[in-house]
Amino acid sequence: MRGARRNGGGLAQRVAGLILLLTIVGLALVLLLALVYSALTPPSTLMLGRWLTGQAVQRTSVPLEAISPHLVQAVIASEDQRFCAHRGVDWAALRDVVDDEEGPSRGASTITMQTVKNVFLWPGRSYLRKGLEIPLAMLADTLWGKRRVMEVYLNVAEWGEGIFGAQAASRHWFGKDARALTRGEAALLAATLPNPIARSAGKPSRGVRAAAARIQARLGQVEGLMGCLRG
Repeated sequence: MRGARRNGGGLAQRVAGLILLLTIVGLALVLLLALVYSALTPPSTLMLGRWLTGQAVQRTSVPLEAISPHLVQAVIASEDQRFCAHRGVDWAALRDVVDDEEGPSRGASTITMQTVKNVFLWPGRSYLRKGLEIPLAMLADTLWGKRRVMEVYLNVAEWGEGIFGAQAASRHWFGKDARALTRGEAALLAATLPNPIARSAGKPSRGVRAAAARIQARLGQVEGLMGCLRG
């Protein structure tokens, strides 16, 4: 009996040691990737999934300077008006949805949280993924800074089936480079972000047009909230 207990205890220790080792290796890998991605534009996990399954991906990485300021304003107006005020996580918005019976919502997700979800995590809604987004967003905000977070976000966001990043989306839907987007076009792109597969910027439904109009009306209001993005 004592030998069995010793063997059982030894197995538990080995399992615990393995879990700890895997956790340390995982954290080290994430930190390494975060450092690499501070200079190199990463793929999203959705892009990797499409490549692994032989599906086409459209994406041309461009610096933030090559993307219309209208699009930057539009995604802030639509997704995260406190982008320059928080440190990756909007705790006030997060507290508002903690007790939401329907589970964690996009409403509490900052642009930084969406960025790390796209780059490091998986799609879907769960408390586990939301819990992982929080420390990753704080890490990205610290290591990358606001401009780099926005640059990565606009280069990995999905804007249609297999269409990733502002440059590919601009060319696909409007036949122009991202730097040439108008206010209206930028608002249409931002309006499709909650569901870029069901919503089209090039052939917008009445609902998408209405959302785009609301976003466009808020562009002037957020211009003064973008100080962290000025080079």
